[in-house]
Amino acid sequence: MRRPHVLAIPYPAQGHVIPLLELSQCLVKHGFRVTFVNTDYNHKRVVNALGEKNCVGDQIKLVSIPDGMEPWESRNDLCKLTEANLRVMPGKLEELIENINKQEADKISCVIGDGSMGWVMEVAEKMKIQRAAFWPAAAGLLALSFGIPKFLKDGIIDSDGTPIKKQKIRLAPNMAAISSSNFAWACIGDFTSQKIIFDFILQNNETLKKSEFLLCNSTYDLEPGAFALIPELLPIGPLLASNRLGSSAGHFWPEDSTCLKWLNQQQPNSVIYVAFGSFTVFDKIQFQELALGLELCHKPFLWVVRPDITYDSNDAYPEGFQDRVGTRGQMVGWAPQQKVLSHPSIACFLSHCGWNSTMEGVSNGVPFLCWPYFADQFLNEGYICDIWKVGLRLTKNKNGIITTEEIKSEVEKVLGDENFKARALELKEKSLNSLTENGQSNKTFKNLVEWIKA
Repeated sequence: MRRPHVLAIPYPAQGHVIPLLELSQCLVKHGFRVTFVNTDYNHKRVVNALGEKNCVGDQIKLVSIPDGMEPWESRNDLCKLTEANLRVMPGKLEELIENINKQEADKISCVIGDGSMGWVMEVAEKMKIQRAAFWPAAAGLLALSFGIPKFLKDGIIDSDGTPIKKQKIRLAPNMAAISSSNFAWACIGDFTSQKIIFDFILQNNETLKKSEFLLCNSTYDLEPGAFALIPELLPIGPLLASNRLGSSAGHFWPEDSTCLKWLNQQQPNSVIYVAFGSFTVFDKIQFQELALGLELCHKPFLWVVRPDITYDSNDAYPEGFQDRVGTRGQMVGWAPQQKVLSHPSIACFLSHCGWNSTMEGVSNGVPFLCWPYFADQFLNEGYICDIWKVGLRLTKNKNGIITTEEIKSEVEKVLGDENFKARALELKEKSLNSLTENGQSNKTFKNLVEWIKA
C-alpha cells in the first residue's frame, strides 16, 4: 500500500519554515512521507544549522528550488524577494512535483503551502492535487488582510494601502486593536515597498481561496474574535516540538546549546531572555542602550545577538560591557528558543513579538516585554499587552529610542507584579488545552490526516 506523500513549502523566512517543518514532523508520526521544499538559499542554511544531528528524521526529505534572486542579494528586502519568488518559483515547483511523480512510487498526494504564497494553491489545483494552506501567523493577521475591502470602503486606507488617517481598528471583540499606521503592509520599508506588499496581499487573498483546507498556528481560546470572522480557518496550534517530545528544526543559524548549561546554574524565575527573531536590525545607539539597560537591571540575562543584528559589523557592545556583566550575562548567536523558554530559570521574555516567539512564550507561561520591529508584530503586541495582559510595552522616546531607563523600569514592573506570571500560567493552560484529546487543534489535525489519506 502506498504511503501518503505530502509536499510542504513555506514562505522563505525563518518564522515560516520552523512551524511548517513542525507540522511535517507531526504528519510523519502518522505514517506520512514529506518532501519539504525550501529555497536554495535557505536550504543551505537549514542543512548547515542541522549539522550532524538529524532531528528531521528519514521520512522528511529536504529539497530546494531557486527563489529567483542572485546569491548576493539581500533576502531581507521583502519586496524584491516576493517579486522574484512570483516570477520563478511557481514554474520550478511544478517541475519538482512532476519529477517526483515520475520517479517515485509514492506520488505527491497533497501539497501544504504557506498561506503567504497563495500561488502554491494555484499550482496544486492545476496539477489536480489536494491542497491545504498553512497560516503560520495569528488568525488576527489574516482577518486584517481579508478586511482590506472594508477598510477601502470605509475610507480607512487609500487604494494603495496608505492609511488616510491614523486610527485604532478593532475588527472583533477579544481581538487586539491596531493602529492603521501599523497594518502589516504599512510598516515594511518605504512607500514603494508598501505598495508592492499591499498589492501582493490583495492578490494572495484571492489565490488563498483555492485551498481546500485552511490551517492556522493558533487556537480558538487565544483568538476567538478573529476565528469567528473567518469560519473556514481552522486552528492547529500551538505547533511546538515539545508537544511531541522532540527537537525543533528548520533554523537558519546553528543553535548554541551551551546556554542551557548556563541556565541550569541560575536561580528559578530569575533570567531575562532577550531575542528579536531573524529580521530585527538595530543601529549602534539603540543596540548600546539595550546593552546598558540589561546591565542596569542587575539580573542575569540570556541575549541572542545574531551576527547581523546591527548595521555596524564592528564590535557594537559598549566599551567594557562584557567585562562588567561577566557571567551574569550570556550572549549567543542563536538559541534553542523552545528549550530556553521552557527552562525554570526564565523570568520574562524581551521579544520582537513574532508569532512563533509569541506562541512559544505563551505555551510556556512566560511574561513578555514587547519591542515589535515590523509587519504583524504590532498586532501580536496588542494581544500580549491588551487582550491577554501577560506583558508590557516598551515605549520609544521622542528620538525613536528605547532608553536604558525605560528598559530597567519595565523589567522591574513586569517582574515586580506577580499578576503577570499568574495570567501567563493561566494562558499557558488555555493554549495547550487545544492539543488535548478533545481539543480543537487536535481535532483539526486528525481531520487533516484523514482527509489526506482518503
